[in-house]
Amino acid sequence: MDIKEEKEVLEIESHPWPPFIPEGAKVLIMGTFPPQSKRWNMDFYYPNRTNDFWKICGLLFCGNKDALLKEDGKNYDVNKIRELMTDKHIALNDTVRKARRLKGNASDKFLDVVEPVPLFTLLSEMPECQTVVTTGEKAAGIIAELTNTEIPKMGEMVTASIPARDGSDSNEILEIWRMPSTSRAYPLAVERKAEYYGRMFRHLHIL
Repeated sequence: MDIKEEKEVLEIESHPWPPFIPEGAKVLIMGTFPPQSKRWNMDFYYPNRTNDFWKICGLLFCGNKDALLKEDGKNYDVNKIRELMTDKHIALNDTVRKARRLKGNASDKFLDVVEPVPLFTLLSEMPECQTVVTTGEKAAGIIAELTNTEIPKMGEMVTASIPARDGSDSNEILEIWRMPSTSRAYPLAVERKAEYYGRMFRHLHIL
């Protein structure tokens, strides 16, 4: 069986959650695709307990990497998380709508993208959002392809000209940032990752 045939027999998974878009969303943070449900700690974005994303948010916005955990210290409090993201006007979605897991795990390296996110349709639902932030190299590559831009260097941004969302003939400028992967497989301490995210949030006047 060749590679094409192998892909055809693998299950195509659809993204499990709708975009999280709070009122007045100013920034859209995008990963690649969620891990398998057996690895979820909660039914929401970045659900894996070992992922650093909510630790980074805890450090930056609450001064404690465990601030978004429940009192048991083991499980994330999705209500706290939703409230924080709403308060900070941060939207969440991923860059992949449908995918195949070539190795049956959560690794981006072995993720076959079947259908990327309809980025411009998604942005049309967020008229105040002028910034997309990707959490990892593969997500950055997908957004670069969708916007016909270069992949930014780690911790940096590029700008893209996108169709105006008010229906006019003019274009808008979209900032596209690339942050470190929040996966624990990415060999960088959570505090160092938080430094990258902190610089970006301060630039956006969210922190």
